[in-house]
This record gives sequence, C-alpha cells and structure tokens, in this order.
Amino acid sequence: MPFKNPWFDPLQPHHQPDGFRNLQPLERHAGDVKRWREERKAQGLPLPPDGGYAAFTERWWQKASVSGDDDRLWWLGHASLLLRLQGKYLLTDPVFSHRASPLSFAGPRRKTPVTLSIAELPQLDAVFISHNHYDHLDDRTVRQIIRRFPAVHFFVPLGLKQWFMKRGARQVTELDWWQAVTWQGMAFTAVPAQHWSMRSFWDRNRSLWCGWIIECADFRFWFSGDTGYTSDLADIALRLGPLDAAAIPIGAYAPRWFMGTHHMDPQQAVALWQQIGRPLAVPVHWGVFELADESLDMPPQELSAALSAAGEGEARFMPLRIGQSSSLFKSRHE
Repeated sequence: MPFKNPWFDPLQPHHQPDGFRNLQPLERHAGDVKRWREERKAQGLPLPPDGGYAAFTERWWQKASVSGDDDRLWWLGHASLLLRLQGKYLLTDPVFSHRASPLSFAGPRRKTPVTLSIAELPQLDAVFISHNHYDHLDDRTVRQIIRRFPAVHFFVPLGLKQWFMKRGARQVTELDWWQAVTWQGMAFTAVPAQHWSMRSFWDRNRSLWCGWIIECADFRFWFSGDTGYTSDLADIALRLGPLDAAAIPIGAYAPRWFMGTHHMDPQQAVALWQQIGRPLAVPVHWGVFELADESLDMPPQELSAALSAAGEGEARFMPLRIGQSSSLFKSRHE
C-alpha cells in the first residue's frame, strides 16, 4: 500500500503526499550511484590522510574534558556537538558507535576514537536530531542515552517521534521547518536544510531533515545539520535574526558532481559563512567517517585555502580538534 504522508500540508512547498522534498531541484540521474562506486573503486578512494590514520588522529584528536560552568561548545566529531548554555547541556546528532551503519560488521567504520563516552557525559538535558541517516542517528547511542538520562528531551524533525518513543524516550518534540518551541528559557526552531532521509530501501524521504536554531538570552546558535549549499540557507539569519555562532559542514563533498547536491564543500561553507555575517563558526561533518572520496585531512586543508582565497582570516572559522572546546562567550564580544 502506498505511503501517505500524515503531516502533508499542500501549503508547504517541501511537503508531498508521499513524503518530503527539497525546495531546490537536485541534479541526480539514473546510474549516478553506480558510476560513483565504480570510479572510487578504480581509483582506490578515499586515500589515507597524509602520514596515515595514526598521524591524523595525533594531529586532530584529543580526549574531551567537560569542566567549568561557562557557555561552551565541544566538538565530539562528525556532527556531534555538546553545548553548555545557561547551565544546560545540549547534544546534537550523537553517534558514539564503532560504525555508522545498521550492521555491526559492515558500513562506514570510525577512523578516529570516540572522544567522550556516554558514561562520561554530564547531566544531559536535550538532544537535537537533524535527520535519520546512520551517521547522524544511531540506534545504539540513542538507547544508551535514554537509559542513562531517562528524562532527556529529544527535538526531532517530522516523522521521527515514534522512532524515539519505541526506544523508550519519554519526551520528544517533533517540528516542521520554521516551527518553534520554547523550553526552559530557551527557544528552538527547526530550519530548512537541503538533504534527504532514508534508513532502509522502503522509507526514502518519509521523514523530514532540518537544521536547528538554539536561542537563549542574547545568544543565537545555528546547527545546520547535514546540508548541501543553497543561497536560501542565508535566509535563516535574515528571518530569525543575526547569528552569534554556527556549526557548518565542510566534509563528504567529493566527488562534487555526485555529493554536491547534499553536502557542502569548504568553498561553499566559506561563502555561506560570509552571507550569514561571519559568526563564530565550527566546521563539522568531517574527521570521523569516510563517507565520500576525499581524504580525512582534506576538508580542513581546503577550508584554510578557501578562507585565504576569500581574503578572510581563520580566527572566526577555525577547525577544532575532535574533543576540543571553544568558549561561546567570545562569539558575543569579538
């Protein structure tokens, strides 16, 4: 029986009777997946990072240490961020498993270690999910979080609430693009992204994908989730107000002819960062899983080159080491 989208609203351009869609047309053609797989196999891609994986880990990884009480952000690798705002701990797209896969023996394997275990997390108050791909939504991680923090509140895009409820989550808020909710003195808004959703061969685009705006007091943070570049993304800052800080993806972009519709490259990330007013930015979606053809160390190298080509310094858009933290106070005062 054909799937009928229970959230379908004909007035919403990203809604369809059978699921959801992007606002920009995507240039994908029959046979593209096969062509990509054949080309990457023939070329032996992705290549190891310069000096090998051990050298990459030595350069770009450290054990996370959560201490203090200031407003702060920790990059835990890929799209996982731990934020401390007003004494509350918020987590984005947590993946603490060995693989980004439904299988324990196959699928993209973690190339850098977990920097903080679930047992080492501080009291967790809220978790934000951008979409249901396995490198952003991990069943094992979510179950462990729910066991350790049964009162944690999950904020998810349309179509994912029941998935969390079935795993024992008690508090789940499900939002459409541009819908907002207030929670313990903060405001959270689900915002558009250009991507897609799928966890099996039968559920493509049946749940929504999104980014999140997190607001408290005089601070506004954008977690972009997983997204390709579109000029419409800059409208988020125009519509909701100036951004103080942002997490912007820079990885999983090669080859650009195949990955570009759904993943931003470093050059596009810099262009978007300029368009949204150059907030304090943390580059994410790199350094953990080999999801595309570029080497693990290429995203930060290309980001540095892109900033230089654009006449920009690196102080406001500098890669963190996996496990490293950054004060969010300076985003308000620099």
